[in-house]
Amino acid sequence: MSIPKKLLRKWEEEDIEAREIRRKHANWEYINKQPPKIKTALIYYIETGDRRGAARIAGLTIDEFNEIRIKANIPVVI
Repeated sequence: MSIPKKLLRKWEEEDIEAREIRRKHANWEYINKQPPKIKTALIYYIETGDRRGAARIAGLTIDEFNEIRIKANIPVVI
């Protein structure tokens, strides 16, 4: 079963919109002051929306990463 191209395009557009919202609202000054692993994880989250992967990159639990995400003012876009 293949996914129709129209549906794939819609999902891609939604991903792009969510990424732009995360980028726009992020506190880049705060992000850039973080240690390399945390900074990399925050940027990864902004680009992908993958909290679990970002927490793994940072070496934190999802809850711990989420606290930092909130401080960085990065919204969860659903």
